[in-house]
Amino acid sequence: MKTIAGLLKANLPTITVLILLALAYHFHALQHWLRLAEAEEAALLILLGTALLWVTEAIPLYVTSLGVLLLSLLWLFPILQRAGVAVEKGDFYQAFFGDITLLFMGGFVLSALLNKYGLARRLAGWMIRKTGTAPPRVLAGIIAISALLSMWMSNTATAAMMFAIISPVILQLPKTSPFSKGLALAIPFACNIGGLGTPIGTPPNAIAIGYLEQAGIAVSFSTWMLIAVPVMALLLWLLWWLLLRTYPPGSVDIELGEEEEEDRFSVRQYLVIALFLLAILGWLSAGLSGLSTGTVGLLAIIAAFGSGLLTTPDFRNISWDILFMLGGGLCLGVALNKSGLTDTIAQAIPAGGGFYAIFGTLLLMAATMTTVMSNTATANLLIPVAVSLPGNELVLCVAISIMCSSSMALPVSTPPNAIAFGSGLLPARDMFNSGLWITVFALAATILASIFYLPLFL
Repeated sequence: MKTIAGLLKANLPTITVLILLALAYHFHALQHWLRLAEAEEAALLILLGTALLWVTEAIPLYVTSLGVLLLSLLWLFPILQRAGVAVEKGDFYQAFFGDITLLFMGGFVLSALLNKYGLARRLAGWMIRKTGTAPPRVLAGIIAISALLSMWMSNTATAAMMFAIISPVILQLPKTSPFSKGLALAIPFACNIGGLGTPIGTPPNAIAIGYLEQAGIAVSFSTWMLIAVPVMALLLWLLWWLLLRTYPPGSVDIELGEEEEEDRFSVRQYLVIALFLLAILGWLSAGLSGLSTGTVGLLAIIAAFGSGLLTTPDFRNISWDILFMLGGGLCLGVALNKSGLTDTIAQAIPAGGGFYAIFGTLLLMAATMTTVMSNTATANLLIPVAVSLPGNELVLCVAISIMCSSSMALPVSTPPNAIAFGSGLLPARDMFNSGLWITVFALAATILASIFYLPLFL
């Protein structure tokens, strides 16, 4: 009882706001004040309640996402039917098990394969040893391998693995050398930036693609990479330059240890490599093969588990909470679209300042919100607004997803940041100073790309 009482007390402001939202619906206050239809009012209340719970994390984020589905089915769906809107329950269910979810789940499976069979660790160790012992080259190698792996597997798993490999190198440096902090910061920041490169690299990417599909704009796996990889590469170079300038290596010598005699690849490791390459080829050629990216992901899942490369315990360890958060955001998008609220929002946004005023406001909101809350939740809240602006959906959605993954000033900003801070190798002040600069660089790079590069894909 004390525990329940403590939880209620800690979440009293959240509970109070939720009660106020319920009272607002009871008296149809939002209908009268904002001149909304009943379905729009219901969708707006679902959006506000979801946003509140995602920001406060009063309950787990994935539970909130499941609550979006429940409210959409039991509350919004009957209202839409009475209003004569063409909608089926399957429209809401599909958000939780559609093409984007299968694509992301396929990415999780590939990540599990690379980790289980030690291929990610072997690749990382091999690349780091090939960089040489010059500090700038070592730093570049760490940044490159962290980003490369984060394009295809969980950035959290990549950060944990890279710290296990690099910690001995950092600890052998003199305590007075600032370069040790630079090496420690390189891992989480490169992992965060690396996730930009592919649709499976980080949830905001998949959320952006999902909302764009709902708006009738198809973005293929290869198209996303063509858009995002140049921005990612620029940010990685800026990260390398910033860390060398902020934490100069001086005359330190770096010993990477003797090259270990690796065992030959086993048959299972060769099978994993083959499956990984086939999945990537399938995603990149989805438009030519006729298979959707989700279908390719499903084939990879069946091949991995059907062949015995992954087993039931591995299936249970998949990040289902992330998948449910992804589904909840896409389900919220269906609710906003079917209710007509996205059109109402678009009409309500003042156009006097022009597109770039709106664009800049959304990017600043993404950078600020993601600094203190989940990047997935931030994308779920801001991308529906971006989709509601006709003619600029692609630029806005891609730009917001990039900023959602590029704000990294605090230990709580991203899981790799938390891992880096938890290692005890650097104080939060260093992470804040360098992370703030990277966020500013990302904001500038995103704005420039949106003006000069992204329009090429419209």
